[in-house]
Amino acid sequence: MGNCFGSRISSDSSSASPSTSGWRWRKKGAGGLSASSSRVSSSPSTTTVPPTPKRSEGEILQSANVKSFAFTELRTATRNFRPDSVLGEGGFGSVFKGWVDETTFAPARPGTGMVIAVKKLNQEGFQGHREWLAEVNYLGQLSHPNLVRLVGYCLEDEQRLLVYEFMPRGSLENHLFRRGSYFQPLSWNLRMKVALGAAKGLAFLHSDKAKVIYRDFKTSNVLLDSNYNAKLSDFGLAKDGPTGDKSHVSTRVMGTHGYAAPEYLATGHLTAKSDVYSFGVVLLEMLSGRRALDKNRPSGEHNLVEWARPYLTSKRRIFRILDARLGGQYSLAGAQKTAALALRCLSGDCRVRPGMDQVVAALEQLQDAKDAAGSGTEQGKVGGAGGFVRMRGVVGGSGRQQRPEPAARRHYPRASPLPE
Repeated sequence: MGNCFGSRISSDSSSASPSTSGWRWRKKGAGGLSASSSRVSSSPSTTTVPPTPKRSEGEILQSANVKSFAFTELRTATRNFRPDSVLGEGGFGSVFKGWVDETTFAPARPGTGMVIAVKKLNQEGFQGHREWLAEVNYLGQLSHPNLVRLVGYCLEDEQRLLVYEFMPRGSLENHLFRRGSYFQPLSWNLRMKVALGAAKGLAFLHSDKAKVIYRDFKTSNVLLDSNYNAKLSDFGLAKDGPTGDKSHVSTRVMGTHGYAAPEYLATGHLTAKSDVYSFGVVLLEMLSGRRALDKNRPSGEHNLVEWARPYLTSKRRIFRILDARLGGQYSLAGAQKTAALALRCLSGDCRVRPGMDQVVAALEQLQDAKDAAGSGTEQGKVGGAGGFVRMRGVVGGSGRQQRPEPAARRHYPRASPLPE
């Protein structure tokens, strides 16, 4: 399929550099797709978002259940957008850390009140404004534990800003792929917790309460709070789902190379199953510790889905794709079932892919099985009948040789980052 599974879909190969916080902006070219392999061009709320094209900008802003900030308030809250307050930056602008009063949302002294993340758009381009408005439209009305909270916005003269809750552990992308003391390898249990939380966020968007297609699900858009609860961010490419007897939404192809569903790339027909495919890619990244696209890999391994698909179909060969940074501390049966779920999500026939509610049910079943077996804590301790296996001898997802070690010789050293 060539570049169908390739690099955010765009003729522009630039992408925002990753930051500690995980907040990023995308940079697109005429094709609408990002070159970043990491965008293609409480209880849930019961509010349904009306289709965006039928609502004017004024109607969207007026109906948003968030605060309208004055520019001076956000300038004060971020200490005049100081460079040392930058959390991330990219093609459309920068993200700054700030502080506001938890009740009034008035600017507060650093270290007091509520921490916020402020996205400030560059003052150019209609596309940036359109995506800014889409974020206000969706996050201004939808509320769910697995969607990042939009605190407010600012539209003043040429200034366009968005104010979010601060997510202290940054993005899933950073935890999977960056090296350093700040980013320790995620344990198997934490990966499954994040996968379940992200799946719940997508399932809510696809439900009758929201009827939204996310269109840009990837590791850099999954943010983590202090307890590793996953929340979906960046709704600039989100679209209202099909209505009436329509089976899909016809739209310009946009998103990220490596994550977009093949039928969407080929036809521009967007459905909820397009998000399911993207979820499958991210689940595979979590299993393997590899990026969806990585041209630094050996020939034949650049595209994660193409490389891993043969191993996903074999229980005996699944070890070849598992992330060596897991240190062998996972349930073999759980890994096999998770791989099988990823394979279903990545089906070339969108009709065969499960719905996100089915994905949630499958991940919850895996979580329940882990709890019932007493298979360990988030620190990777082994116990009960969890089936943990230490690996050696066969090439693993991150490049280390691994194969099953005899049970009598099992031991469980702490996982450590591999050299790049």
